[in-house]
Amino acid sequence: MQLEGIHHITAITADAPRNVDFYARVLGLRLVKKTVNQDDPTVYHLFYADEHGDPGSDLTFFEYPGLPLGQAGEGMVHRIVWRVGSTDAFDFWAARLADNETEAVKRDDALIFFDPEGLEHELVVVDVPDPPLIAEHPEVPAEHALQGFHAVRAYGANPDVNRRLFEEGLGFEAIEGGWEARGEQRGGLYLNDQPPVTPAHPGAGTVHHVAWSAGMEEQEEWRERAERAGARPTPVIDRFYFRSVYFRVPGGVLFELATRGPGFAVDEPADTLGEKVALPPFLEDRRPEIEPKLTPLPNPRGARSQN
Repeated sequence: MQLEGIHHITAITADAPRNVDFYARVLGLRLVKKTVNQDDPTVYHLFYADEHGDPGSDLTFFEYPGLPLGQAGEGMVHRIVWRVGSTDAFDFWAARLADNETEAVKRDDALIFFDPEGLEHELVVVDVPDPPLIAEHPEVPAEHALQGFHAVRAYGANPDVNRRLFEEGLGFEAIEGGWEARGEQRGGLYLNDQPPVTPAHPGAGTVHHVAWSAGMEEQEEWRERAERAGARPTPVIDRFYFRSVYFRVPGGVLFELATRGPGFAVDEPADTLGEKVALPPFLEDRRPEIEPKLTPLPNPRGARSQN
């Protein structure tokens, strides 16, 4: 039993319309689910991914309108690392980002940039057997498209405090600079950097948690393994699109173990994912109360198909 790399990464935004524009239009990801935070259904939970909403490509955001910008620091993920197909993609993305008022910097065989709220991203070319997870976009050639997650980079002054949980509990393998979670189909890295002197401050433009990809029938066993290795996991929580267990690692980052299913097409057709507000069954009777409070958002696929 192995975790199949990163399942999804969840961050925070204060501006859902601008967030949709950047991730669905500029970066070319597909908005595969427009729903609400199940623990606070007054706010959006937006999911961007590849064309099919596959685990390993899924970047999600909670929207808290008006929330101040945050600052990544000790015990927080500070950078999301994506795979691309070749170094030619660096030139494509540098130009596309510049055309959209976003500066990108080439550094050590990578391209680094920030979203409009300061969330840091890195593009890398890696030699792995994992299938590329690509979204279709008329302005982004498939050979340059984002191919799913490669890693998260987190700040930790003493990364060894995570070692027992990572290696004994979660089956991560130690690598230079961090750990790798690799299964039969996919892998993903947790990389550690020394923290800045500025204190951590969660807010818009920061990562809330990182989820690792578990098999459908493995949740209880993973929960028990994490607990034996010193974590304090939640019970298994049914999120309708997947099932989840949460805990903080000793270094402070919030982890989730999420199942690879049932998936985002469980409640709407695959070809119209993300076009309407989707609510899990236990919230459906509250739709007349919930939907009017949400920020109006464009259908990014509809808008771009008219260009």
